[in-house]
Amino acid sequence: MKQKIIKILKGISLGLRAIFLLCLSLNLYIMGSTKSRIQENVSLENIDAILVLGAGIRGKNPSPMLEDRLKYAVALYEKNNNIKIIMSGDHRRDDYNEVQVMKNYAINQGVPSSSIFMDHAGFSSYESLYRAKEIFGVKKIIVVTQKYHLYRALYIAKKLGLEAYGIASNPRSYAGQTKREIRESLARVKDFFKCIGKPEPTYLGDPIPMSASGDITND
Repeated sequence: MKQKIIKILKGISLGLRAIFLLCLSLNLYIMGSTKSRIQENVSLENIDAILVLGAGIRGKNPSPMLEDRLKYAVALYEKNNNIKIIMSGDHRRDDYNEVQVMKNYAINQGVPSSSIFMDHAGFSSYESLYRAKEIFGVKKIIVVTQKYHLYRALYIAKKLGLEAYGIASNPRSYAGQTKREIRESLARVKDFFKCIGKPEPTYLGDPIPMSASGDITND
């Protein structure tokens, strides 16, 4: 009986080691294959849109992480105001409208409402990028989010056929970052396999031309 238990424990240990090595390998692969596309001074030529990924709101205000993403996106827009901005986030409930808060913030910083499109069904990084391509028809984008998150976002973009570059929007430290890093390492593994099957997002819908006014996406 004792020998059997030892054998089972050894099997569990080997299984856990294999899982750990798989997760580590996939994380290193995703980060290594995308790091060159994270740039401080990315070219704005022929860019279809700036994509800002949601990061939570507090009432009518963006969270600190989201505020920094929005600041960087506005700064990019100020360099070339011909570029449109896609605010992609969670608006699955009437009492939680992440994208409206994002748009309001950018408008208050001087970005015209017509230059801001809202993706109300960006429930995850994968869905935001999938919808950016299929709904908004973009092919070349700049993704704005914190650096630890950019690796996965850019990997997803590549696998979906988008030419994407990243701007890291982390000028300060954030509370709870260690937990986020751990969750992100698991999310990279999850999305690695998701990008193999490429399932459709929760919602699709009719195409929204970027040549139109962003106000057509107002809720």
